[in-house]
Amino acid sequence: MKATLEFNLDDPEDIINHLRVVKSLDLAIAIYDILQLRKKLERRFENTNNTNNDAFDGIQEYSDEIGKILEKRNINIDELLN
Repeated sequence: MKATLEFNLDDPEDIINHLRVVKSLDLAIAIYDILQLRKKLERRFENTNNTNNDAFDGIQEYSDEIGKILEKRNINIDELLN
């Protein structure tokens, strides 16, 4: 079986659809990395003095790490959702 996808790259909607297709592997890898973040952050916070950290520090750290993952995979959410 074969499938052929065609996109009219002069059509703004097709450009977005094309980007979604070519970024699908990067998105899957980024989601996997995001799911692994909890373990990474647990190890990081275990090695620090937790008296200075609160829930908001953890949320900020988690958010920052997600941003780094998306940047590493060159994923621009705005570009894919317009």
